[in-house]
Amino acid sequence: MLGIVLAGGAGSRLAPLTVGRSKPAVSFGGRYRLIDFALSNLVNGGCRDIFVLTPHHSPLLNRHLSRAWPMSGPAGSRVIPVPAPPGGWSGSADAIRQSLHLIDDQHPGLVAVLCSDHVYRMDPRQMIDQHLASGAGVTVAALAVPRAEATALGVIQIGSGGTSIKEFREKPADPPAMPGRPGQTYASMGNYLFDADVLADAVRKDTVDDTSRHDMGGDVIPMLAGQGAAHAYDFCANQLPGATARDAGYWRDAGTLDSYSARRWTCAHSARPSTWPTASGPSFPRYAHARPNQSATAVAGRGGWSAAWSAAARTYPAGWSASRCSRRGCGPAKAPA
Repeated sequence: MLGIVLAGGAGSRLAPLTVGRSKPAVSFGGRYRLIDFALSNLVNGGCRDIFVLTPHHSPLLNRHLSRAWPMSGPAGSRVIPVPAPPGGWSGSADAIRQSLHLIDDQHPGLVAVLCSDHVYRMDPRQMIDQHLASGAGVTVAALAVPRAEATALGVIQIGSGGTSIKEFREKPADPPAMPGRPGQTYASMGNYLFDADVLADAVRKDTVDDTSRHDMGGDVIPMLAGQGAAHAYDFCANQLPGATARDAGYWRDAGTLDSYSARRWTCAHSARPSTWPTASGPSFPRYAHARPNQSATAVAGRGGWSAAWSAAARTYPAGWSASRCSRRGCGPAKAPA
């Protein structure tokens, strides 16, 4: 499996934290960055080659990647930044199309495409198992969210008696409710697993579509859903070593100031909150930046992500405003609503 992490986006909803940096480079828990969640999940899932597509404000992100995720990283992984060409990319699908030569060089059977501004832990190998068993061209990681939050996400409607996606709509104004659960909507996490040939064919077709915005969630996934090639993977079924029932399905979008602030406040003010993942077991370590000049390391004996939680608690004074924290890459430390 080859990994692609979409690390672009101007991050206007996270301003002023994204002044001079992209969303994935925003700090989380002290010395960590939002992108570390996606990278850690891929590395732990056995992905050895990961391309990070960086179209906006990439110097700070590239510096973090070179220090925390060197090309000879943990477990033999390679995390390789891929900067945008001079003309830039017109969307996430166009970014992948212009990177197809990198995919072709690796000859992967599967390609995982992940967003980089979400807080969660996931073993992608379990998603791979379902993908291969279902015969899908693409599998979309999904979970139930409150309907009020689904207006900012891709929304999934499942066909009767299975995982096949009947319809996929990006950021609908009136998200449909799940059957029997009127207050919730089945939504995409922005993580996709493709057969490599299906991905290449889809982004090439998207390129010649004059009506397309060349967006993975807005155009490519709906197209494949319409062809019957898309299936959904229930994230709540993902099992991790050391996890408890309260950890199941923990996933949060950190793409806005309010959501980012809520995630950081939870991290800083609760040692083991019920909604936060607990320490991982030895067979599924978390990887993260341990020191400014040290490569990514495993949790065992080194602190890992658990160090990030304590670092956040002692680094950022409660009550700081976003404007005062913007130069440090943190966010307002008020309690979430």
